[in-house]
Parts: sequence; structure tokens; C-alpha cells
Amino acid sequence: MTFTTSTFPIFLAIVFALYWSVRGHVAQNRVLLVASYSFYAWWDWRFCFLMLGSSLVDFELSRRIHLTANHARRKWLLATSLASNLGLLAIFKYYNFFIENLLVLTSKIGWAPDINTISWVLPLGISFYTFQTLGYTIDVYRKRIPAAANVTQYLAFVSFFPQLVAGPIERAEKMLPQFGVKRHFNLSHAKEGSKQILWGFFKKMVIADRLALAVNPVFDDPSIYSGPHLMMATIFFAFQIYCDFSAYSDIAIGTAKLFNLRLTQNFAYPYFSQSISEFWRRWHISLSYWFRDYVYIPLGGNQHGSFRRRMNLMVTFLVSGLWHGPAWGFIAWGGVNGLAVSLPGFGSSRSKHAKAGLQPAPPQAKSAKLESESATSNEKRAIETPGSEPFLPRPITLVRIYATFATICATWILFRATSFSDAVLIYQQIATDLFNGEAYRELLQFLDADRYQRKTATFLLVFVCWEWVFRRDSFPLQLRRVPLVMRWMVYTTLIWSTLYLMPKTGVGEFVYFEF
Repeated sequence: MTFTTSTFPIFLAIVFALYWSVRGHVAQNRVLLVASYSFYAWWDWRFCFLMLGSSLVDFELSRRIHLTANHARRKWLLATSLASNLGLLAIFKYYNFFIENLLVLTSKIGWAPDINTISWVLPLGISFYTFQTLGYTIDVYRKRIPAAANVTQYLAFVSFFPQLVAGPIERAEKMLPQFGVKRHFNLSHAKEGSKQILWGFFKKMVIADRLALAVNPVFDDPSIYSGPHLMMATIFFAFQIYCDFSAYSDIAIGTAKLFNLRLTQNFAYPYFSQSISEFWRRWHISLSYWFRDYVYIPLGGNQHGSFRRRMNLMVTFLVSGLWHGPAWGFIAWGGVNGLAVSLPGFGSSRSKHAKAGLQPAPPQAKSAKLESESATSNEKRAIETPGSEPFLPRPITLVRIYATFATICATWILFRATSFSDAVLIYQQIATDLFNGEAYRELLQFLDADRYQRKTATFLLVFVCWEWVFRRDSFPLQLRRVPLVMRWMVYTTLIWSTLYLMPKTGVGEFVYFEF
């Protein structure tokens, strides 16, 4: 079951009715726990035992860390949690990658060890829930939060079905207390959640899935396409992955609001950023700050000089690239972004909002202060108005936005290409045809003959303009300053557009299910 299958609305309606019919937060947590494991079992019930085992291990280790005063024993318990969570990822996600590269390396020296790869299915959402439980254990070790006393409350926090498979990756200090009190139905939250769900469905089914039909054939065989066509496909992919992933987050956050629970905002109009570092504070916010707090700062952050800071940034981004998938393309993608963020004058902007606090993450401050900074303040910093406050930005602002977007698009090639060699081929083809007028004419002729792609490009242009107009809101369908009649006209139009304009071939799976 996914958000876009016909069974999900039925499932959600049943859970919603049961949740609000029981008394007390303990019963509400039990309803969510059963619902979450049922939701996850829809793919493969066997992996429920893996998630349950992983969760219980961290629950017990964190409890012992909390009760233990001996520093050495606390470190040993934390190391056990790290080994448990990272071990699961190493086995299920990275084992074959490491073995294949080891075999290639040993073959060069004439040695052929008898090691076989293993064929198995990657457990859905394993990269997300392991990071969530690992962050919880580390926070207990750092004494930022106490260990959870109730196992049902803790398991409901880990497995909460809206964000289980693809985030946001929630912090225990923000989320666990919400499961510790009875939730009362809030009509305004439910209305806002419904609007955010609608916006997510529109982005996924009308924008992302239609763009996928234009992107996939090009990246599946880039050798037969010209440079301009490859550039167009890259731009389309930039918006495909944004609309796809942010749509999942919107539906997850909106669904949580139906249960009067608050999830972290995960995207804040990233393509209106004026620098690479600002982009990474607006893109997949929960993961960016996870890596900041649990990788970058422990490495030393910015406390040991500019060279050490750049190295720490590079390591953090390389690890982030590897988190996305066991392939050299992902690692290279992480490295290129790390280089872009760490280069002086390139990764940051001098905009008014940069001076207001959107400095290259993390800002110049003591590590202890950074470690105590809450997820709420992180979120507040990330959602300051992108692209400057004025409705019509200054020319220099547009130049910065365009330069940042062009750089991000160039890195997306490494992310999307089916192999590292294909990525190199795409870069070569774009560079070769950059000033080839005939290649651009062929692309225009192709678009003139392809009505479907012209329509998709029009939808995309309208979508970008809509996001710009409402970029001050956490999502662009709140319409607080729009008259009621016009609001309902927009809602009705989006509902019918989603049903009518979705690809006839059906709705594809969310992109981040692969990670």
C-alpha cells in the first residue's frame, strides 16, 4: 500500500475513525501502532519483524544508557546501538556494493576470493527508521532527552505510518512527547492537513509522474539524445524528484495533522535558494540537520579552522551520498555538493537572508550551543522567505537563484544516471552540443510534435509561478489571504485536475522508496 493506491483512503478512514473513538493516549497509541505495522506489512509482512527487532534493541539499549552512570559502559552501549543500526544497513543495503567492488579490486592483483553476493529485497524505509531510532539513542546518550518509559509509545513513534517509509526523519525530543499525551480532535488542523494532502497528491500525480514519462526514456539510453535534449531531461528530473519527494512529505505531514500530530517541515521551496548551502537547508530538511547534528558536529564542525571545516563538510556530504544508495554515482553526487558548499564564496550567498541567519550550515557558534539547538528552531530558520521578501526580486537575486539551480541540476545528473559512465556521457554530450544550433532546432521540433510534453512543461511553469507567489507559507495551498469562494474554486480545480491529468499509464511509486 502506498499513499496513491486506492486502498489508502479506505485504510486512512478506518484508522481515523478508530483513533478518535478510543479514550486516552495509550489507546490512541495502540491504534496507531497496529495501523502502522499493518501499513508496513502490506508490502512484506516479514520485514515487520526486522523493524520491530531493531526498534526493541534501541529501546532497551537507550533505557540502560539512561540508567547507567558509568561513562565507559554508556559508551559501550551506544557503540552497540551504532553497530546494530549501521550493521542492518550494511547487510541489506551495502553488502553487495562492497563485495562487488572488492572483487573488482582483487581481480586487478590476480586474486579471486570465493565471495558471493546475496540477492534479496531491500526492506522498505530501512534507511529512515534506523536513522530515527539511532538519533533517539544518541540523544539519550547525550542526556538531551530521557529514555522512553513506555514501549508502546516508543514503538508508535518509530513506526508512525505516514512518515515511516520516506520521512521526515523525526527527532525524539519533538515527537515522543506528542505520543505521551491524549490528542484531541482539532478541526483547523484537520482542514489544514486535508489541504496539504491534496497539494501532495497534485504534485505527485500531475507534475512528478508526468515528468517521469519524459525523463525516464532519456536517462535509460542517453547515447541517442542530443545535448539540449539531455539538458531538458535534467531540468525535468530536478522538478520530478522535488515534486515526488516533497509530495510524499506533504501527504505525510497532512495525514499526521488529521491525528493532531505535528511532523517537521521537510522542504521549504529549495529551488528559490540563492546558494548551495541555502539549498541544503531547504531540501530534505530533516536529513540535512540529522547529518549536521550526528556527523558534522561530532567530526569537529567549524571549531578547528577553515580547512578542517571544509574536510568535515566533505565527509558529511560523502556519507550523505552513500546513504542515498550503494553506487559510485551517489557518492560522487555527495562529493560534488560537499565541494560546492565548502568552496569560499560559492556555497553561500550575501543576500539579506544570509545575513539574517542563513549562513553556511552550521553557523559560527560553539558546538555545544549547536547541539542544544532544537529541531523547531532549525525549521524556523529554513522556512524564512526564499528568494528575498519583495514579490519581484532584484536582478542580482534572480542571477543567484539561477546559478544555484543550474549547479544543482548539474549534480542531479550524477544522482539520476543509471551508471557513472552514463553520467560522464551526458556531461560530454551537453558540453559538445552547448553551442550547436542544429541540436536546439531538433529539440524545438520534437517539442512541437509532442503535445504531451508541451502540456507537461506548461503545468510545470504554472506550478513554479504558484510556488513563488505563495512561498511565504509552509505549503502553497494554505491560501489564508484568498477569499473563501476562490479557495474552494482552487480546491475543486486541483481535485479534478489530479483525476483527469494524471498519467493514463498509472501512478508510479515514490522515488525515495528506493533509498
